[in-house]
Amino acid sequence: MKYAVIMEGITKSFGDRKVLKGIDLSISKGEIFGLLGPSGAGKTTLFKILTGQLKQSRGNAQLLGRDTGKLDSEIYQRVGMMMDNFGLYERLSCYDNLKLFAKIYGVPTTGVEEALTQVGLEEAKKTPVMRLSKGMRGRLALARAVMNQPDILFLDEPTSGLDPATAAEIHELIRREREKGTTIFLTTHNMEEADKLCDHISLLNEGRIVEYGEPKEICRKYNHQKKLYLRLRDGRTLEFANDSSCAEDLKELFGKELVETIHSTEPSLETVFMELTGRSFE
Repeated sequence: MKYAVIMEGITKSFGDRKVLKGIDLSISKGEIFGLLGPSGAGKTTLFKILTGQLKQSRGNAQLLGRDTGKLDSEIYQRVGMMMDNFGLYERLSCYDNLKLFAKIYGVPTTGVEEALTQVGLEEAKKTPVMRLSKGMRGRLALARAVMNQPDILFLDEPTSGLDPATAAEIHELIRREREKGTTIFLTTHNMEEADKLCDHISLLNEGRIVEYGEPKEICRKYNHQKKLYLRLRDGRTLEFANDSSCAEDLKELFGKELVETIHSTEPSLETVFMELTGRSFE
């Protein structure tokens, strides 16, 4: 089986409101996939359909080769989930939170210590969740999600509201999971995060996928200006066409060591999204 996730023609309606409007999506095993979109785009609904929490109105969805409407304990033992509200027990310690999870899902409790060490919480294992910072809560939720060594890991806004240093730690943990062969399904509205982490992304707007591909390839695709900007050591900024016509000029400037910085005009993912939809991610 090549794909960890397959979705064909997925729609979802709540009464008269159609939230998803024909989603076709395949996610390869072992990749980090990012589903990007603003609040209300349908990310969480799609997330819940894939994890068996919601039933689609139409279409077919498969998770690890199984119809998402027929997921059982065998499949769930191969799945890790981290929701943006964490879902931790406030009065229990870090250790007891993971121990309880292990018992519920039939995972050996011997992995609790290892999971806490993996996310850097071994010194806080006896600390109640109510005393943890938001960043530490995020790391504990991630430890809970990876403790069963899942084949696929669902992360819903994993760094939302975290400071840059803590977010960077979460990113490193995600990369390490991918190195183990775990498939990562990431929902986010953080374009920079997606660009750093994801092998492929889909841009979701009003229930439809408006673009799909590798983050940098998408940005190059919408690079209409195709220019280079050089800042010289004397403070001047020069503009060149990003093609072979300027090769000799560039060679001369670099040969004389006059160039301080060079930038191309590829747009950001957010700029691409605004071009496609006429709206920002706010």
